[in-house]
Amino acid sequence: MTRANIDVERLREHFRTMARIRAFEEAAEAGQKSGEIRGAVHLSVGQEAVASGICANLRRSDYLVSTHRGHGHTIAKGADVTAMMAELLGKAGGTCQGKGGSMHIADFSIGMLGANGVVGAGIPIAAGAAHAVKLRGGSEIVACFFGDGAVNRGPFLEGLNWARIYDLPILFICEDNGFAATTRTRSLTGGPGPAARAEALGIPARIVDGNAVEEVDAAAAERVTRIREGGGPQFILAQTYRLKGHTAHDPATYRPAAEVEEKQRRDPIELCRETLLLRGVPAAALAADEAAARVEIAAAVAAARAQPWGDESLAWRDVQDMGAPA
Repeated sequence: MTRANIDVERLREHFRTMARIRAFEEAAEAGQKSGEIRGAVHLSVGQEAVASGICANLRRSDYLVSTHRGHGHTIAKGADVTAMMAELLGKAGGTCQGKGGSMHIADFSIGMLGANGVVGAGIPIAAGAAHAVKLRGGSEIVACFFGDGAVNRGPFLEGLNWARIYDLPILFICEDNGFAATTRTRSLTGGPGPAARAEALGIPARIVDGNAVEEVDAAAAERVTRIREGGGPQFILAQTYRLKGHTAHDPATYRPAAEVEEKQRRDPIELCRETLLLRGVPAAALAADEAAARVEIAAAVAAARAQPWGDESLAWRDVQDMGAPA
């Protein structure tokens, strides 16, 4: 990407968003390790640029489908961080009344249709949402996030094929961090990869540096415009790297320390900082942005802790009754 044309104010807003995501993730990690947050917590530390770059091009009315690693997407889409933290803590004031937790966080008020604990399972959900938009004659689009491990599962083929044959308003975003849980994806993936598979189904694909937020932003702006103009489904492959393990408790010893150290040099927040410094933004101003993010998230944690637990009756709400077994 040509850096001479960077919108400094927009890039600084990305910096703020990524700082907020990082602060939330660090608080979630601390809560999980202390036992305050129960269940698995999957962190997206190192992948913040993808969430910020994509969601900056979405309207509040647009829809989003996420993965089990979905805190960043949800924050970037505009969710309330106190309600999110309350959800992780299992409190009644959470976005799902404390019943979804980290892996199933959702917030319909901002079009966030939900994270999903099943790899690739959000893809057909997103296709269904986009099909509903088309049948209604709506103007919304659907952004569907998934990891590179998902491209080897059936929902990838089914969802992308459905989106193509029905010309649905959906942006598929593959966050390629190189791993499917603890296994290198390339060791399990035949052919040239996710973008080639999308192209084979007739969906235009673009590969971007997922750690360069301005590059993700530009690609998303171009693809979203295509969709809004009736161009049908589009695909972005964002090449990135998670700096933490698969879960908050995973030490990730399957990765060489030298590899992680090298990747840390391309931390998206630090890359964004470097660009802003080169464009004349004072280091103190950026430090203040990060401090403000930490203060906001600390306040969210405190407010969430103070909330009451949900009544036991909540356990029986929003549950589908399939009837007695035949």
